[in-house]
Amino acid sequence: MEKKLVMYLHGGSGNHGCEAIVNSTCHMLEELPKLLVTNSEKEDRYYSLADMCEILQERKIDEHFLAHVWYYGWRALFHDPESFMRYRFKEVLGKNLAPLYLSVGGDMYCYEISKKEAMLANRTFRKAGAETVLWGCSLEPELLKEPEVVEDMKRYTLITPRESITMQALSDAGITTNVKYYPDPAFYLKPEKTPLPENFREGKTIGINISPMILQYEKESGIALQNYRRLIEHILQTSDDSVALIPHVVWKNNDDRATLAELYRGYEENRRVILLPDGNCRQLKYIISGCRAFIGARTHATIAAYSSLVPTLVVGYSVKALGIARDLFGSEENYVLPVQTLREPDALIGAYEWLMREEEPIRARLREIMPEYCAKAAQAGDEIRKLWKRAAK
Repeated sequence: MEKKLVMYLHGGSGNHGCEAIVNSTCHMLEELPKLLVTNSEKEDRYYSLADMCEILQERKIDEHFLAHVWYYGWRALFHDPESFMRYRFKEVLGKNLAPLYLSVGGDMYCYEISKKEAMLANRTFRKAGAETVLWGCSLEPELLKEPEVVEDMKRYTLITPRESITMQALSDAGITTNVKYYPDPAFYLKPEKTPLPENFREGKTIGINISPMILQYEKESGIALQNYRRLIEHILQTSDDSVALIPHVVWKNNDDRATLAELYRGYEENRRVILLPDGNCRQLKYIISGCRAFIGARTHATIAAYSSLVPTLVVGYSVKALGIARDLFGSEENYVLPVQTLREPDALIGAYEWLMREEEPIRARLREIMPEYCAKAAQAGDEIRKLWKRAAK
């Protein structure tokens, strides 16, 4: 059986950021045999990944009653939490053990439940004798004060932080020998030309993305939506630009379309406000590339904008947004508006006005740095080739 590079901890392409990471990774490693172990084979085949790699549905213990009972009993009796991972990834362990495993869930360590999954999976593959890579990751500095996380980071053969805040946090924690900085793989994503929506005016449309997730981080209930609503009205009243509401995650319990539909309410008859349908990550990047400016909450929607030379304001909540903006512009100030800081209903308008005043200098800066920055993202593939050559012997 041919050995394949295994990509794991992929949540499914309904999150087009997850899709963009895998799509770009496959593109930069076209010559290597690749297997994606996914939480949603259906999503990955529906969007853009079906022709890029072999796709395998991971086993879900909660869907199999007998296995569920057996493994819970085993774990309790033998204090063996990795047994869940051995069940989940059975098809790529044992006789099917791969030489190299890429953890492609870049922010798995940012959330408590997924952090535990990532640590268990890393330990399981390492104990089995494979090498592992933490690919295009972001880590909150506070997290690296936890001894078990530091220990886990040292297990990886390679860690590729995607921004300098994570890079510095790893260094401060004494994790340096297995760390190499590269921009997020999705900076290398190739857009796919697609018909632009009706009433979308290229270069005269402000792209807007909001996610249900940022609402969880606001300090005053409803303040984020209030800011977005006022921004839309401000754009319509003070310019002749159109507004495009662009989803980037369409998972059932975390669907941008639900929040965007709230913003769209009342504008259904207004030809200058467009609610975009879903599309794959490459199609969405093409649409975003046609925007005059972009205001976004989803990290990979903003990466699509940055890499398309579109002046971008991030309504962020984590180290991802801060670190990427700092690396691109030398400072996150004015480029990231943390949702936690929203207090006034017109705060987003103020940030947007600054962006538009600096529109041309920002575009010039992106034009200057982005070719090398995107090329640097692709160079991460060379690190994987080296590891593959050694591990696959």
